[in-house]
Amino acid sequence: MDNSGIFWSASIQELKKGYVEESDSFTCLLCGKRIEKGIVYPFEDKLYEAERYTQAHIEQEHVSVFDYIMKMDKKLTGLTEHQNKLLRLFYEGKSNKEVQSEMGIGSMSTIRNHRFVLKEKERQAKMFLAVMELLNERDTHAPVVVPPHKQARMIDSRYNVTEEEQQKTIQKFIPDGVLLAFPPKEKQRLIVMREIAKTFKAGQVYNEKKTNEVLFAVFHDYVKVRRYLIEYGFLNRKPDGSEYWVNE
Repeated sequence: MDNSGIFWSASIQELKKGYVEESDSFTCLLCGKRIEKGIVYPFEDKLYEAERYTQAHIEQEHVSVFDYIMKMDKKLTGLTEHQNKLLRLFYEGKSNKEVQSEMGIGSMSTIRNHRFVLKEKERQAKMFLAVMELLNERDTHAPVVVPPHKQARMIDSRYNVTEEEQQKTIQKFIPDGVLLAFPPKEKQRLIVMREIAKTFKAGQVYNEKKTNEVLFAVFHDYVKVRRYLIEYGFLNRKPDGSEYWVNE
């Protein structure tokens, strides 16, 4: 299972912590970094056991789970930009008066109403989760859908991909890691770009020449592939195009 799969299958408690525990390791849900148990890790002149080091990793690399989630696309979080900003200010411990002043909206009662609406959204989310869990226990006909990657730029019908569709598309277009032909359909392109993105190592920065070399080994029109990788959010780059890295 890739990192997006681990992320979306995690429980609420695991998401809050930002990592999952396995028999021999801890895995960061935000980037996929795996930290083995039974090893003492040095960090800022201190020695940490595996779980504490995982927590330190999240603080150093991702700031916090809250910060990471709030930076995700609104199609993934279900939050409007207005709600996102409100939640950030509440998370920072701002009072109603401070939030009203900083956002320059309404009055104190307006902010209180926003808090009420957010709590109502929370209650609705709990009911929806409960209903979906009950449904999943009974619905034996639902296909297994591939979860969207966390850095997706736009969530639409292209992301309605089952595991069976994904495997068939990979076998048709890129069976051995080499792209036989550029897919004509958007959904097929998304599947193929997801597969090509796996040729880049997470956490490694590639200069433009190396990026082109990696992609040329996959398909002759590496510029086209590179453009789609960036468009779909699998690959990121500096504004001047000098460095590239895979989104985690």
